[in-house]
Amino acid sequence: MKTAIALFALAAALHARGALATAPHAMLPRNLARAVAEFDRAQVQGDGAALARLLADDYVLFNSRGRVEDKAAFIRDYTAAGTTMKPFTVEDEVVRHWPGGAVLGGLVTLEGTSEGKPYTVRLRFADIWRERDGRWQVVFTGATRVPAP
Repeated sequence: MKTAIALFALAAALHARGALATAPHAMLPRNLARAVAEFDRAQVQGDGAALARLLADDYVLFNSRGRVEDKAAFIRDYTAAGTTMKPFTVEDEVVRHWPGGAVLGGLVTLEGTSEGKPYTVRLRFADIWRERDGRWQVVFTGATRVPAP
């Protein structure tokens, strides 16, 4: 009987691990998962109003070129004329959540145009989220370029 219980526990753990690997945001509070999806969408659509709402006023980005940017620079980068971004998929996701905070990150290949010129860049990133007054906002992002596979 103990062996059967141990095997069941192992099977359940492996199933849960597989479920998390396919849906890592499933364990997040609904309002945080919604904010994460909105943040991704706002970047792709160049939606400055949504980015302004989802980025904390004291937001800081360590960008992939080793520069430090603030909220205004980030929004300017995503909303500038001649700037587009194709939808992207996050690979190797990292999701950590605790009451009032979270880290979400992974690996992405971004494609689009900047100042009308095409680009493709592969980045490993981490966004740090904080809940303030009942809303989730990104307070920090770190991004590092990685070679194409």
